[in-house]
Amino acid sequence: MAKKFSDLRAQMSPESQVRAEAQAQAMLAEMPLNELRQARGLSQKMLAEVLQVQQPSIAKLEKRTDMYLSTLRSHIEAMGGQLEVIARFPDGAVKISNFAELGSDRGLATGGGA
Repeated sequence: MAKKFSDLRAQMSPESQVRAEAQAQAMLAEMPLNELRQARGLSQKMLAEVLQVQQPSIAKLEKRTDMYLSTLRSHIEAMGGQLEVIARFPDGAVKISNFAELGSDRGLATGGGA
């Protein structure tokens, strides 16, 4: 018989629980678009309907390594999020504000971009 995760977790030492939670948070902090969509409980078809595109367009977009920021922004917003571009340096991080005013009707093509 399978055990409940909560029961297994309760048997872990406090140190192990802290390590497991830290590892889980690290995994959630960085993931590909398709995993993010799945974690948000959305199917490709559902996201396609929100973005008013065909489902194969979502599949293609999720495989891309290069795309317009406005395309990525639309994708993230369709999942209920907000895209921020942050530059990280050894002495600190800076949120790039140029993209805050991107129009939601520009650059929605799923083509790659500069």
